Amino acid sequence: MALDTSKLKRDLGISLFIYSLPVLAIYLYFKLNNGIVAESHLTLPSYLEFLQPIFKNIRSWGFIVVAIVLGIVEFAAGLYDDHWTGRERKVDIICFLAPKLLLPPVTAFFSLTALPYLIPGLANTLSWVPFWGGFFLIAIADDLTQYWYHRLHHQVPFLWRFHRTHHSAPYMGMAMASRQNFLYTVFFSQIYLTATLTYLGLGIPALFVLVIKSTITLAAHSSIAWDKPFYKYRVLHPIAWVFERLISTPATHHAHHADTSGDGVGHFKGNFGNMFFIWDVMFGTGLITRKFPQSYGTKTYKSEEWYAQFLWPIFKSKIEGSPLAEGVLSAPISQKRETVSTNQNVYEPVQS
Repeated sequence: MALDTSKLKRDLGISLFIYSLPVLAIYLYFKLNNGIVAESHLTLPSYLEFLQPIFKNIRSWGFIVVAIVLGIVEFAAGLYDDHWTGRERKVDIICFLAPKLLLPPVTAFFSLTALPYLIPGLANTLSWVPFWGGFFLIAIADDLTQYWYHRLHHQVPFLWRFHRTHHSAPYMGMAMASRQNFLYTVFFSQIYLTATLTYLGLGIPALFVLVIKSTITLAAHSSIAWDKPFYKYRVLHPIAWVFERLISTPATHHAHHADTSGDGVGHFKGNFGNMFFIWDVMFGTGLITRKFPQSYGTKTYKSEEWYAQFLWPIFKSKIEGSPLAEGVLSAPISQKRETVSTNQNVYEPVQS
């Protein structure tokens, strides 16, 4: 569907208000304490200090181990069926490993060179902010921004092809959780916002947000439906009601990766939340069914080569009719096909 500009403006206005809430709360906290900054605000609260080395290890190498182990469990359980072909394995493995090598120099340059040049003298200026203030400031700024990146990549034709790699997999699981076009990560990412807040002195809260968010997003992509018991047993229904509206779960996020919409389960037109699902609830883009799609991916997927998936448009697909090939167009799903081309092989609807 085409962009609804009036709804877009309304939602952006609400978002600006949400962005301001943690800032306002921190300001009021500071004023109520008569401007006094305790030393404890510069470090992690004492009751959470034991978690810091754990979170640092998880951030540095733990998630790689967890993702690999969970992927092996999923594969051993046969959860990928016959979908994980040689070409799909190559795409998933490269998308998983390459950013670990290519992205750190980009973020390091931004944090160590670009930020000191762009905002000199502001390093650690927010180090007085209480831990939980910084935590919620980053959690909202990071995840709400990513919600908007994600939503716009589904609604803007040009942006869609940078994101479609993530939706091309005909399965769900750890194998495809990192399946992204590299340029999508480098140019259309909230990582620079988080890096800026870290530079300003919120490094410890940023670490905790990153670990918690990564845990939620990995669990939401997993083919292990850990949320099903919450729907099955009546005593757990109240917990399920809160969970599925607060954070992304397998049921809500799998629906986003369905290869069809309109069946009452698949919902690639929404469920954009990464860590928090509450954004979808607030902006009316969420669908909660407690059911799982029958199939995943995009119906126009032609099992493109890894280099086209990972680095389009630098490298184009050589597969005839592929949306990543030379001359193939992408158009809103509401647009008539004949206005794009008379050749059906060069049309791909945006999953909006």
